[in-house]
Amino acid sequence: MGEPIADPDRPGAVPLRRTPRQARSRARLARVLEAAERVLVDEGVEALTTTRVAAAAKVSVGSLYQYLPDRDAIIDALAAGYFARLEAVMDDFVRTAAARDRDDPVGMLIDAFAALYRTEHGFRALWFGSGLTERARSADREHKRRMADGVRRLLLALDLAEDDEALGRACHAAFLAADALAQEAFRRDAEGDAALLDEAKVMLRAYLTQVTARYRRA
Repeated sequence: MGEPIADPDRPGAVPLRRTPRQARSRARLARVLEAAERVLVDEGVEALTTTRVAAAAKVSVGSLYQYLPDRDAIIDALAAGYFARLEAVMDDFVRTAAARDRDDPVGMLIDAFAALYRTEHGFRALWFGSGLTERARSADREHKRRMADGVRRLLLALDLAEDDEALGRACHAAFLAADALAQEAFRRDAEGDAALLDEAKVMLRAYLTQVTARYRRA
């Protein structure tokens, strides 16, 4: 698991009962979350109790309570980690946009996220297991807004549109549609239903072509 989970300054970060400052404490928290993910993937979201996770991490329940006081906090922390990794992929995509193939940024973006979905078994177990807490659902809405803003930033980086509020709304709609199709593709097949992912590319290309025509730079 990555350190962004424990970073209180990162947007969407989960407020831990106590933020680990020392390297040893941060490593212990990372070990706990790695164990929690193993339990989630192997046994399902129902097994994510503090007792079970502490045992899997080989730490005392009291040690776990320092950071994650209950099952909901564990779920929220796992969700925050998945959000951070997805957002990091988007940020990298935007940062290197100029060097990428400008002919099909949509196809490359969907392929990049499909590759991440294939490796994030815990993400799929948590979302498809209907175990999200209210905090995680709220964080997911904010995560989707940040990802939509990544689409907006990508279009701007490729010099395909002028920036305004309407462009932001269009990118939000585009991301919500693509995200729904991607999740359905991985509900159908652990490797991602290739035909449905291809349809997602067709849909998103067509929609973003219309969007960039409306908001293209003069």
